[in-house]
Amino acid sequence: MYSERLQILVTPEQRRMLEAEARRRGVSVAALIRDAVEEHLGVVDRATREEAVAGIREMRGTYVPPDELNRIVEEAHSRP
Repeated sequence: MYSERLQILVTPEQRRMLEAEARRRGVSVAALIRDAVEEHLGVVDRATREEAVAGIREMRGTYVPPDELNRIVEEAHSRP
């Protein structure tokens, strides 16, 4: 099971948010953090990766190059 201990420092507001979310989900703060780590850093199995690649290959449409997308986002953020 779990055998590694990890200590982190959070702000009082982050702790309140973690505790509130843990209560809402009915889990411990530790379980909430483990779930978040797994969600963000977890290993994706080969079948899931292959399914994602197949889905991307099937996509049709017009795509914006990254530099153009950055320009659009910056423009949108600069509007009042």
